[in-house]
Amino acid sequence: MKLVSIRLITDDVQRLVSFYQQVTGVEATWATTDFAEIATPAGTLAIGSTRTVALFAAGSARPADNHTAIIEFLVPDVDADYRRLRDAVEDFVNEPTTMPWGNRSLLFRDPDGNLINLFTPVTARAVAKFGI
Repeated sequence: MKLVSIRLITDDVQRLVSFYQQVTGVEATWATTDFAEIATPAGTLAIGSTRTVALFAAGSARPADNHTAIIEFLVPDVDADYRRLRDAVEDFVNEPTTMPWGNRSLLFRDPDGNLINLFTPVTARAVAKFGI
């Protein structure tokens, strides 16, 4: 089994895709106006419209209702990304902070309230874990 993507459901696909393109620097691939993907070397962030939910099962997913998952991106320099995104992100949870497990992390929310963590390993153990 291989995890290939995480899919976010939203009422405004264009807004969320634009936000993630700005955060990641990756251009989205659009399948339809209701579905786009941000592909990274490790996996894909898929963004689908609420109109696509009925194709699976009506009511099976609700937009802007995530309170458990954190979408995490490994970045070369979290402090530089913080400076780059300061004007684009409306809801920072914290500024770059070094965590006890050795990652320097920046948490913020996307326009739908999903929690995002950009992190850079900074201790020898964390750097070794991620092979950088």
